[in-house]
Amino acid sequence: MNQLQFVAQICERDVLRYTPAGVPIVTATLLHSSQQMEAGLARLVEFEITALAAGEISGRFSQAELGAVHQFTGFLAKKNRSSKSLVFHIIDFCAAA
Repeated sequence: MNQLQFVAQICERDVLRYTPAGVPIVTATLLHSSQQMEAGLARLVEFEITALAAGEISGRFSQAELGAVHQFTGFLAKKNRSSKSLVFHIIDFCAAA
């Protein structure tokens, strides 16, 4: 299974654009910071990840407030066929509690 869920801040976002096939798409950078337990010790975990919202969700994502913290659900995929870089594909998101 390839499913990822985490809380992150929208720190950068491009404008809504369309693929050659006419699919609406928005790319962004998400910033995550949390404390996690590992081997009985608290560990600070921070990362930035490139994210992509395509299709129906892209309209809602393009209107989300920059700097706002949301819970994101999605999956990881290669940036393109020949790339080793991963991109987080947003399936859904909601305001973090």
